[in-house]
Amino acid sequence: MRNTRTLTHRAALTAATVTAALVLAACGNDTSSNDSGSGHPGGHGSASSSTGADATAGAHNAQDVSFAQGMLPHHQQALEMAELAAERASSTGVKGLASRIQKAQGPEIRTIGGWLTSWGEDVPTSSDSTTESMPGMDHSAGSGMPGMRDDSDMDELDKASGTDFDTMFLTMMIGHHEGAVAMATTEKSKGVYGPATSMAGDIIAAQTAEIAEMNKLLGKS
Repeated sequence: MRNTRTLTHRAALTAATVTAALVLAACGNDTSSNDSGSGHPGGHGSASSSTGADATAGAHNAQDVSFAQGMLPHHQQALEMAELAAERASSTGVKGLASRIQKAQGPEIRTIGGWLTSWGEDVPTSSDSTTESMPGMDHSAGSGMPGMRDDSDMDELDKASGTDFDTMFLTMMIGHHEGAVAMATTEKSKGVYGPATSMAGDIIAAQTAEIAEMNKLLGKS
């Protein structure tokens, strides 16, 4: 059973995500009269700015919906892991990486929630979907989204500290990132919604670089 701190964090993150999604959808409705269907590319630095008119204009398909509904809880779990690192890691390299993950993926969560709300689709409210397969998402992991950690993994990480935490965090986050890259690659090849495919490209580039960084921190390269 996860401890009270982790559950409280998850509830707060969920509430923030849903609230932000509703606000962004309202903004999109206000600007839906604009004819422009091309958006500012979605990315780590500008993701939230692409949600207004872009979220309601432009075509999207089932793959775009699956990408959004899968990546949102995937990012939420990454933020849970990053918050633990801020408190428990001993390595400054791990702490710095965790901070960058929080800064990059927090805005992307808000943007993705806005897309789903504007499309009239369900917005996942937590990372409890670790054991569920997302419809329409191509991946080879069988059931569950690629790279997602189950509750036993998260409990083990939650109990670790110091250098043991560093090693466990890096190992788990490498797999988590590899899953996100796989999901983003599918979106790039099969999605049609410009801001989503643009964000997918940013995720591939950023998280591939972070995988290499984490392998170095583990002494693997």
